Amino acid sequence: MNGMNEKLDARPMAAKESMIQGKNYRITVLTESLLRLEYSREGVFEDRATQTVLNRDFPVPAFKVSETAEELKLFTSALEMTYNKREFAPNGLFIKVTGGRSNETNWHYGDPVKDLGGTARTLDEADGAIPLESGVVSRNGFSIVDDSSSMAITEDGWVEVRPKDSIDFYFFGYGHRYQEAVKDLYYLCGKTPLLPRWVFGNWWSRYHRYTEKEYKELMERFEQERIPFSVAVVDMDWHLVDIDPKYGSGWTGYTWNRDFFPDPGEFMDWLHGRNMKITLNVHPADGVRAYEEAYERVAKRMGINPDSGEPVQFDVTDRHFLEVYFEELHHPLEDEGVDFWWLDWQQGTVTKIPGLDPLWMLNHFHYLDSARRGKRRLTFSRYAGIGSHRYPIGFSGDTVITWDSLRFQPYFTATASNAGYGWWSHDIGGHMHGVRDDEMTARWVQLGVFSPLNRLHSTDNPFNGKEPWKYNKITQSVMEEFLRLRHKMVPYLYTMNRYASRDGQPLVRPMYWLEPEREETYDVPNEYYFGTELIAAPITDPADPCTCMGCAKAWLPKGTWFDFFTGRRYEGGRLLSVWRSVEEMPVFARAGAIVPMQELPEQMNDLSNPEKMEIYVFPGADNCFTLWEDEGDSLEDADENWVCTKLTLKNKEGFFVSAAQGNISVLPEKRTWTLHFRGVENTTVKVQAEGLNVAAEQSYDAAACTLTVRTAEIPVTSALEVQFEEGLLTAENHMNQFVYEILERAQIAYDLKEAVLKTVEELGEKAVSALFAMELDEALLCAVTEVLTAC
Repeated sequence: MNGMNEKLDARPMAAKESMIQGKNYRITVLTESLLRLEYSREGVFEDRATQTVLNRDFPVPAFKVSETAEELKLFTSALEMTYNKREFAPNGLFIKVTGGRSNETNWHYGDPVKDLGGTARTLDEADGAIPLESGVVSRNGFSIVDDSSSMAITEDGWVEVRPKDSIDFYFFGYGHRYQEAVKDLYYLCGKTPLLPRWVFGNWWSRYHRYTEKEYKELMERFEQERIPFSVAVVDMDWHLVDIDPKYGSGWTGYTWNRDFFPDPGEFMDWLHGRNMKITLNVHPADGVRAYEEAYERVAKRMGINPDSGEPVQFDVTDRHFLEVYFEELHHPLEDEGVDFWWLDWQQGTVTKIPGLDPLWMLNHFHYLDSARRGKRRLTFSRYAGIGSHRYPIGFSGDTVITWDSLRFQPYFTATASNAGYGWWSHDIGGHMHGVRDDEMTARWVQLGVFSPLNRLHSTDNPFNGKEPWKYNKITQSVMEEFLRLRHKMVPYLYTMNRYASRDGQPLVRPMYWLEPEREETYDVPNEYYFGTELIAAPITDPADPCTCMGCAKAWLPKGTWFDFFTGRRYEGGRLLSVWRSVEEMPVFARAGAIVPMQELPEQMNDLSNPEKMEIYVFPGADNCFTLWEDEGDSLEDADENWVCTKLTLKNKEGFFVSAAQGNISVLPEKRTWTLHFRGVENTTVKVQAEGLNVAAEQSYDAAACTLTVRTAEIPVTSALEVQFEEGLLTAENHMNQFVYEILERAQIAYDLKEAVLKTVEELGEKAVSALFAMELDEALLCAVTEVLTAC
C-alpha cells in the first residue's frame, strides 16, 4: 500500500439550488458571505475537487436573485452583487459587503484586495520581516482566493490541468467576522488534521554530522539534565553525502552512512525505547543515482538497465515514479524505524506539468502515504499555498540569527492563521549567521514553548548548537525550565489540537480575531491568544540596560487577567507595556482560566496520558474546561476514541473534576491531582471523591499567592470535589514586593532605589505622579508604573 492508492475525503459538488448559471458564467452561493464565481468562454465548469478546494457541499443559504436579460443582482444578508453577465471586468462585476463603514467595503472585479496577510513559503535566509501571501481576513471586509490555476483532482486521485481561459475564484465577504471566515475556509479546503500527541513535546534538531555514538551521548546528557524531548530530527548527513563527483552532489540520498550509523535499526529502536520519534531529512530533487543501495531495485522498476548506471530522474509528475519512490526508497526505511519524513524541497516551483508545484505534490502524496502504517498522517514540509493546512506540519526555514528575525516570528506565526495555517514549526534560536547573544536565545526558546511546535535547530557551526549548557548560567536555566514547561503543557496543547481539527480554531490566533472593532488589537502584532485560556506576548527586543528587563506591548481585553507565572492581577480593556526579566515571559490567564498540565514523569520523554495531573486555576470568574484525551496516534479521529474530563471552577463553592466519560481505556486507572490556585488568598479546603473524604496536602505560597492542593490517587471514574470553606478570594497584588524586585535588579544608585521604594510604600498606586517628579530613567519609570497601575 502507498499514497498512490489513497485519496483525501472530498465533497466537491455544490448543491444545484445554490447555483446561478448562464452560458459562460456560474455563480455558487456557498454561504451568505462566500461566493464562488466562474467564467468560461467554452461554458465548461469545474465540479471536481482541486488542489485548493475539496468541499463545496455547504448547506444552501438564504439568497435572492433579481435578473434581467442584461444584468444579474444577487442579495444575501451579507452581500450585494451586481453582474452584467459578460466576461468578468471591473465595470461589470461589483460586490458590496453590507454593514460596512466605508466605501472600501465595495469591490469591483480586478481591484487589489488589502488583507491582513497570511503566510509564506519559507523564511530561508530571512533576516527580519518578509512579504506575506494573502489570507482570508481583511479589515475592508472581503478577500479573494483565486483557484483558477490550480490542478483538478481526478476521480482516481491524480491531478489534471484545467482549461487556461477559465476564471474560478472565491469571494470571502465576512466583514470583521474573522473567525467565521477562517472556519469556512477550513470547510472549503478541508479541515486541519488531528496531530499525534507526541509532536507537542520538544524537538531536537541540528544540521550537524552526527554519529550514532554522538547522538546517543547527547540524548543521554539531556536525560541526565532532565531536559525532555519527544522528537529526534536527523538532518541530511544520515545518508551518504561525500560521493564521487561523477554522480553530482550528495544533497539527495537514501543510503545510510554506515560509518556514522553502523546499525540504523538499532539506533532508531534505541530512540523509540526513550519515547522519542525520529524523522530524517530528505532532499529528493536529484533522484536516485547508481551509488544508492536501492538503485538496482529502482532502476529495474523504472525500465532502466542497472548496469548502465543511468540515474533515475526525479519526476513528481510521473505516477509510476512516485509509486517506486515510495515503495523502494521510503517504505523500507520506515519499516526500519523512521516515523515520518522531513521534506526539504528547495528547488523551485516548476514541473513537466505547467503550473504544478512539485512542493504541493510532495506534500500531498507524502501525507497520504504516511497513513499506511495505521497511524496519523503526518508530513514535515514547507507551505505550498492556501489549503496547505491539510498537510501539517510546516517548517519555516533557515532564518538569520538576529533580533529582527526573532521579532518577526510571533507576528508571522499568528498571521498564518488568517490563511488557516496553524501548525508552523520554526528554527527556534535561529539557524545561521548572526551573532552570539544569550539573552536572544533565551527569549527565542520562550517563544518556541508558546508556539504551535517547538523545534530547536541550528546550522553546522561548531559554536552554534542549542544545547542549554552552551550558554551562560541564566540562559541555561531559562532554557531548561521552559523546555520542561513545554512537556508539562501537553494536556492543554492536545486539547487545543482537537479544537483546531474539530472546530476550526487554531491554537494561535491574532488578537484582532476576537475584538475586530478595537483598534488596539491591530497595534500588537506580536501578541496572540494561545488556546482558549491564555494570551502570550513574547519579548523580542534586548533588555533595557537600566532595568535589566525586556518590554513587550500588550493589549488585555476587558475583564480581569493574571500573570500566568506570578499571579499578578491586571484589569483589562487597555494597552500596556509589560516588563519582564530574562527569566520571565509575559503570559496572561483570564479570570477563571483553567490550564491542565502534567507533572514530568520519571521517563521525561513519555507523553502518554499522565497519571499525575497538574491544573493551574485562576480566580475571578466561574468556568468549565473540557480536557480531551485519546490514544494519541490512532489513524481515525472517531468520537468513540475520545474520553473527556470536565474541570469546573465555581468561585464561591469549589473546584470539580468530573468522572472521565468515554473511552477510559486510554487513561491510567488512577490519577493524582495537584491543583494550583494562583492569585488567591489562602483558604481551607475539603477534598472528597464520590462523597468520601480524600487524603490531600494543602500548602500556600504567600509570595506567589498560590494555594496548592495535592490529592492521593483517585480512580479516573470517580468525581473529585475540592470545596472552599470561604470561597476562592482573589489576592491583592503585592505591589511593594513587585516594585522591590524591579528596584533590586535596576542598575541605579542605591540611595535612589531606597527613595523610590519609600515613595511607593507611602503612596501606593498614587505614587506614579511623585515618581515622574523624581526624573527616573524612562524604562524604570515604565516598569514600576506597570505594577502600580496593574489593577
